[in-house]
Amino acid sequence: MSVLTLRLAGPLQSWGASARFTRRTTESAPTKSGVIGLLAAAAGIERGDDNALEPLAALRFGVRIDQPGTRVRDFHTAHHGVTGKSMPLSERFYLADAVFVAALEGDHQLLGELHAALRTPVYPPFLGRRSCPPCLPIELGLHDRESLEDALRDEVWQASPWYRKQHRTRNEIELTVLREAHDHEHDSADTLRDQPLSFAAAHRRHTLRTHVSYSVRIPNPSARHLPRHDPFDALDEESA
Repeated sequence: MSVLTLRLAGPLQSWGASARFTRRTTESAPTKSGVIGLLAAAAGIERGDDNALEPLAALRFGVRIDQPGTRVRDFHTAHHGVTGKSMPLSERFYLADAVFVAALEGDHQLLGELHAALRTPVYPPFLGRRSCPPCLPIELGLHDRESLEDALRDEVWQASPWYRKQHRTRNEIELTVLREAHDHEHDSADTLRDQPLSFAAAHRRHTLRTHVSYSVRIPNPSARHLPRHDPFDALDEESA
């Protein structure tokens, strides 16, 4: 088994697991269906090709929140391409300035092919919606004989420089991880309708998957300690 790790960062991201009518929300972290869709696009898998999608959907998935970003709302207007008639006003939510590490565990050959596809994608990748292009490169690396849990703990902190600067006095950073649950974890797991079955435009289908949430502590590569200042040091020098 191997693990493919990705850096998902961009000005805007939107990872919707559910949508009702004109209100399009986003989860606080990338969804499995969204990341699998990104990989399928890079590999050139067409939307209706469920057989080609199946091995990608079978990969174990997890994500680490390296920089949570800010949720923003947009009122979206559109016109019909043929009639020019105004479409209903929709409310859409995005994550601004967020950075995530996504990881997929599975067959080494399949992950190697996906790793190569990200470098020369057939269709351009996007972060949940076509209006959300990523900051490249997306691929971080292909890790042989490593577990999903290890990869999400060991990957270097990927936050933006300006965000790391705000935490430079800390030796370690505590980050939230969301990953697919093992069989013995299902009693304490949450569910999300996010397991892709088909991306066919006429009838997209997803089923429930279980995931657990926990925290990991990783070294801060930007740690810098300011010199300690004690005002009584000057008094000690005078008395000496």
